[in-house]
Amino acid sequence: MQQAAGSSGSISLNPDSKRTSMGELLGVELPIIQAPMAGVSTPQLAAAVSNAGGLGSLGAGATDAAGARRMIHELQSLTDKPFNINFFVHQAPVHDTERQAAWLKWLAPHFQAFDTEPPAQLDALYTSFADDPDMLAMLLETRPPIVSFHFGLPSSQAIAALKTAGISLFATATCLEEAIAIERAGLDAIVAQGFEAGGHRGMFDPQAADAELSTAALTRLLVHETHLPIIAAGGIMDGAGIAAALACGAVAAQLGTAFIACPESSADDAYRDTLTGPAAHHTRMTSIVSGRPARILANRFASLMEEQSRPTPPDYPLSYAAGKALNAAARSKGETGFGAQWAGQGAPLARAMPAGQLTQTLGEEYHRACQAMTCPAIRC
Repeated sequence: MQQAAGSSGSISLNPDSKRTSMGELLGVELPIIQAPMAGVSTPQLAAAVSNAGGLGSLGAGATDAAGARRMIHELQSLTDKPFNINFFVHQAPVHDTERQAAWLKWLAPHFQAFDTEPPAQLDALYTSFADDPDMLAMLLETRPPIVSFHFGLPSSQAIAALKTAGISLFATATCLEEAIAIERAGLDAIVAQGFEAGGHRGMFDPQAADAELSTAALTRLLVHETHLPIIAAGGIMDGAGIAAALACGAVAAQLGTAFIACPESSADDAYRDTLTGPAAHHTRMTSIVSGRPARILANRFASLMEEQSRPTPPDYPLSYAAGKALNAAARSKGETGFGAQWAGQGAPLARAMPAGQLTQTLGEEYHRACQAMTCPAIRC
């Protein structure tokens, strides 16, 4: 791997990669992207990362067009650097009344333990970007520098409109087939989400078999088989991990769990405490919280996976409505173990410091790791 540039802070690209660098692609100094993390990211977090030379991100999948517009305007007031806005592009859920009834019946004893009954019905909490013309219109009005997609791709018409507006487009892939679809759709970069990653798997079809590829294996595969810039995501927590991702041919590393402990994130005290406790060493991949596979800290909700009587959960985001209701019931009685405490396998390496300081620290660690890699004895 080439040695990193000197005092300028700009990145150097692994010579194995056919792609442009993050500096050329986005105009950022460091190959560091803070993951969007809907529900955890804030304009303050994203701005701190962008102002420190990385790429800050906001997860807007859990809000409507008006809410997303407010988030973008607030972020724009805090930084003049590039940033990323992320959206969910999931298939609309199928309302299977029998499956929903079975799920609520199974959850009923857990609600009753907190003197609450489960909801009578489950509603879709989040509208897919594919079904939200107001969100597309808002983006064409505000024109954020980068828009990224999780769970799938919007229509070709929406992609064309966003690109015509000068917006760079990213999307998540968990396998080669999804990456090829992203490339064919004309997007600008692929986020290679390894199985180690926290939060929701970006699978286009949550019912499909998951190859469960690691971040390193997936990154190498996509570098070899596609032609777009690859952003490695999953289990990366420090500068050495960033350097390893670039050694695999990625142009940048996306870190989510690493930023949860930052004071600018919206993670509550219970989430932060769990992140720094024993549960961080035992994350679980489960669909029971939201109806889609997602990696969570080993809390009480995750432990329900062990119940043999567990039926198939309703489609996302219907299951999420039940999960959020159960969390609210538990919290009313002082129990915080039913929260959606998403985290990747690198959770024990989390460090609590301001996001700008963390970004700078990651950059310094990355540069040192790159310099070490120039040593013949340990060259990658």
